[in-house]
Amino acid sequence: MSKSWRPATQLVHGGTTRSQHAETSEAIFLTQGFVYESSEAAEARFKGETEGFIYARYGSPTNEMFERRMCLLEGAEEGRAMASGMAAVAAAILCQVKAGDHIVAARALFGSCRYIVETLAPKYGVECTLVDGRDLANWEGAIQKNTKVFFLESPTNPTLEVVDIAGVARLANQIGAKVVVDNVFATPMFQKPLELGAHVVVYSATKHIDGQGRCLGGIVLSDKQWIEESLQDYFRHTGPAMSPFNAWTLLKGIETLPLRVKQQTENAARVADFLASHPKVERVIYPGRKDHPQADIVAKQMSGGSTLVCVHLKGGKEAAFAMQNSLEIVEISNNLGDAKSLITHPGTTTHKNLTDEARAELGISPGTIRFSAGIEDGDDLLADFAQALDRVKA
Repeated sequence: MSKSWRPATQLVHGGTTRSQHAETSEAIFLTQGFVYESSEAAEARFKGETEGFIYARYGSPTNEMFERRMCLLEGAEEGRAMASGMAAVAAAILCQVKAGDHIVAARALFGSCRYIVETLAPKYGVECTLVDGRDLANWEGAIQKNTKVFFLESPTNPTLEVVDIAGVARLANQIGAKVVVDNVFATPMFQKPLELGAHVVVYSATKHIDGQGRCLGGIVLSDKQWIEESLQDYFRHTGPAMSPFNAWTLLKGIETLPLRVKQQTENAARVADFLASHPKVERVIYPGRKDHPQADIVAKQMSGGSTLVCVHLKGGKEAAFAMQNSLEIVEISNNLGDAKSLITHPGTTTHKNLTDEARAELGISPGTIRFSAGIEDGDDLLADFAQALDRVKA
């Protein structure tokens, strides 16, 4: 029955298990280990002959509820909750490659994601080729005999480029490679990478899933076979498990995900339209606008816009800083997906470790800012941007 529920219902009730006390809110099982009725029972549990938990690093009842609920939302068979979004990204990629393998990744990635594929993986003998992910010909041209993984985020951070997930998946299937998609900017409400042909989906649950700036978390979602054959041993032996308390916090956050994302997206669209017509703004990139560079792909694979807006100001870094410093409601923070509206200057924060050339290649100029819409009143946000831009020198 639960599989036929719509997302808003799944996110309140899906995957819930109750203890003997029949609590209304999900229970937090803050325990490191579990007790067995006998030595024989312990042996059977470790052999996998009986179901049950062994150690909190492998799983717990609270974590399992969060995993089940995310699987129902995403349409995945299995998932593993991780301590952070980057723990999830690292696990999803590194668990399935070995020395001599090759990764193809879109060059437009969050700075830490680029570190995983561009710096960390090569230390262990895994080659990586970065491509302009907007053109499928670039993905095809980068394929080698040893290519095992394609990695991308769509929309991208921070420039909101969009990659044709179905097209990349077709190329991967031709060579038996796996497509890993970081779906944070689209949220599971607006894009379903597994339905588009991707093999693995990762989230930083720190963002929209918590949505209230309280805790870190991540999750990797895929089919049961891939989880068991590729991820499970990595997960058990390297220890990126999520805290049960964080899993409980995320279970509470996810209940309101549809409501928050709806309001955030409405606010983002209004702000994008307002800024696009402002004389001190050079350009706005937003997946919900018709002038988005890949509007046709957006229409094909996303059911909504985004909670994020990429803005290029004419006055460069000086103008960007002046506007950010003048905002009264919108707060300066490198986080995103929060109930509070947040803004950051990628060139000096999230992407500061890239060279000037690399940032320029990604479309990050000195005047680029990333706005993450919150759930505030939209009219108040527009007024806040208007007064802030008034203080920016023309």
